[in-house]
Amino acid sequence: MTMAVPGLRWWMAGLVFLATMVNFLDRLTISVLAPVIVLQFGLTNLQFASISSWFLVAYTIGQGVSGKLFDRIGTRRGFSISILVWSCAAIAHAFAWGLVSLSCFRFVLGLGEAGNWPGAAKVMTEWFPVRERAFGMAIFNSGVSVGSIIAPPLIVWLQLAYGWKAAFLVTGGLGFGLLALWLTAYQTPNRHPAITREEYQLIHENRDTVQAAGNVRWLSLLRHRQVWAIVLSRFVTDPVWWLYITWLPLYLYKVRGFSLKEIGLFAWLPYVAADAGSLFGGWIPGHWIARGWSVNNARKLVIAGGAVLMTAGVLAATAESAILALVFIGVVMFGFQAWINNVQTLPSDFFPENAVASVAGLGGVGAGAGAILFTLTTGFVVDHFHSYKPILALAGLLPVLGTIMLFSVGGPIRRLSFAK
Repeated sequence: MTMAVPGLRWWMAGLVFLATMVNFLDRLTISVLAPVIVLQFGLTNLQFASISSWFLVAYTIGQGVSGKLFDRIGTRRGFSISILVWSCAAIAHAFAWGLVSLSCFRFVLGLGEAGNWPGAAKVMTEWFPVRERAFGMAIFNSGVSVGSIIAPPLIVWLQLAYGWKAAFLVTGGLGFGLLALWLTAYQTPNRHPAITREEYQLIHENRDTVQAAGNVRWLSLLRHRQVWAIVLSRFVTDPVWWLYITWLPLYLYKVRGFSLKEIGLFAWLPYVAADAGSLFGGWIPGHWIARGWSVNNARKLVIAGGAVLMTAGVLAATAESAILALVFIGVVMFGFQAWINNVQTLPSDFFPENAVASVAGLGGVGAGAGAILFTLTTGFVVDHFHSYKPILALAGLLPVLGTIMLFSVGGPIRRLSFAK
């Protein structure tokens, strides 16, 4: 007989946190090793950007496809497939022989890793009542920041001690341990043998008594302006995050004069701020909602505040010292994580459970498309103008535009009357 576990939903959030942390370790290995990889294969900035863009092309396609897949086959099987694909692709990087092979392996990695976010949004919808979802999102999203904090020192140490190939082998291999843990521990609330009756009732409080059955067609989702609000705002704003996770080590190396060892010592600092932003941005709207605020007011205030903080990217562009630039980048990343936690919760605020992963996936498509465009633009600008300043300044302004689009197109945040 299985013993009931009080607060089981928090353990499920912890599983998704671990998945997200490993996901980002695998993703950031090439970014942290960028100074080594660029020299190893003789790459220009635009060629390095193209490798990242192949990842983003697959990631963009994969967000839409995996969102639909998770709604069809469920979170347990969906996550298992994603983890297996991205772990195999991460290990394959160790056997790359040039630009083409790296691009191919990044493409497969993007396909696998794309499932994490629509899948996580669906897990939060399955396991958390409305007032706790943003904090549940904050817990799993903090895996992004923790993975990003661990990545620079771990990957630099592996490279210095054992070579760049070992870094890919070790970080990719973590996924197989994660897969075993996921298959052992994860089930939906309706099927989990360790859930208490009280928690089951809490999870289902204020949930729609009637859900649209079966699968939701994309065309029906695209008729809703709330979907377009999420897609467009993420198209404009998510490139800010991708700018820093893709280019920060190379920026510190080429512009600020950091050695690879110094990158390992300092490049993780902005991600501490990102983790704080993730947890704060997830906790505060739930705190306000529990005290009588509407979901609309609580979410929008945090989203707007996050957008304002991201304007610190303009100050990072003109900072005299490297440390001051890192401080401003930390402010940007705090703001972004507070912003994205609440934007990623919007699909469950607007739509029924069987549409959440699909809407989250479409939002990811918008984010990926914007990130592809911005990543290639960054590589072109740096190669031709030898400066990151215009890119960092532009990244400081985009979140305000994205937030204006979100609020004006999406309207009030409330549950929609929805049919397939």
